[in-house]
Amino acid sequence: MTTRPLPFFSNGLRLDADLHLPDDDDGAGAPYPVVIACSGYQGQKVIHPQRFARALNPLGYAVLAFDYRGFGLSEGERARLVPQEWAEDIRAGIDRLSAVGDVDLARLALAGWGLGGGVVVAEAAEDPRVRAVACLNGIGDGTRSTRAMHDEASWSRLLRRIEADRARRTTTGRSEITDPWDIVRLDLDGRTDGYVEEQLYRAPGFGTGVTLESAEYLLRFAPERMVARLAPRPLLIVHGAQNELHKLVEARSMFDNAGEPKRLELLENSGHTEWMFDDNPTFKRVVGLLEEFLEMALATTPSAV
Repeated sequence: MTTRPLPFFSNGLRLDADLHLPDDDDGAGAPYPVVIACSGYQGQKVIHPQRFARALNPLGYAVLAFDYRGFGLSEGERARLVPQEWAEDIRAGIDRLSAVGDVDLARLALAGWGLGGGVVVAEAAEDPRVRAVACLNGIGDGTRSTRAMHDEASWSRLLRRIEADRARRTTTGRSEITDPWDIVRLDLDGRTDGYVEEQLYRAPGFGTGVTLESAEYLLRFAPERMVARLAPRPLLIVHGAQNELHKLVEARSMFDNAGEPKRLELLENSGHTEWMFDDNPTFKRVVGLLEEFLEMALATTPSAV
């Protein structure tokens, strides 16, 4: 895998990004089909996007991995985590790739993990340059998915804090910053909680605070209302059958709202993220599904959208 820094600007903010290219000494495979691998909540390019780059590069795909605005090494307001703005970051990444001769923008796909699975759907719904979308353990509706993470007491408390923050930020100009796990509650999903603690906190800056205004934007975010606009471009949805963080209803609702062609694959005996290791059989199965999907989706002649 050959990695090349490829920073780009989104709404005037410099985002840190890397373009991962297949090892191809004579360049015979260029221009390569390209996948933008998009992280989820609190995610960074050094976590799952790079994992997908390591898996897809040997299959002949270039992979763009980047830090969303405000996270990792990218510019932007710290603690602001707004999926609607993340979609703009992905679009800016596509714009940047249009000037890279090593990739074939006519063979561009998006792959999003977790919250990023919903974000790639939202971006592609408005961007006909995207040829195919893979939504991996994603969400279809921010309110539904977030509510399912909470018990009655913590949900009511979160809603009260969001309501109080509206007055705070319109008076002071600043939203209250809270623990990210006050919003996305992990402790009711032991397997995901353990994986996050043992693996994801290794990334510098992971687990930083998030504004309550961000929580409000998350509750408004409903990519399943936009997913029908992808058709006739293909959609792959992959979801852990025992996912206790983003419940199975998220995948099924996204699938039900999507047009054809679409495919839903459930990962039996698998939760949200505990299997995300390069050599794990479940992860390897997901890579196999992606390989099959991308080969089909990017080989066909683009249709009018």
